[in-house]
Amino acid sequence: MDKEQPPGIVLTEAQKKRQRERSIAIALALGVLVVLFFAVTIVKGAGVLVRPM
Repeated sequence: MDKEQPPGIVLTEAQKKRQRERSIAIALALGVLVVLFFAVTIVKGAGVLVRPM
């Protein structure tokens, strides 16, 4: 019953590097979107929070 599980998908160093670069790019894009939404909210002022129901 000591069957070893196969290691699954093993990435090469080049694939790991590309995956990390892709992750960093996605994180930066998400950060830019957050800053953009924040800036738009600040520019619009408090009026963005006052809406008729």
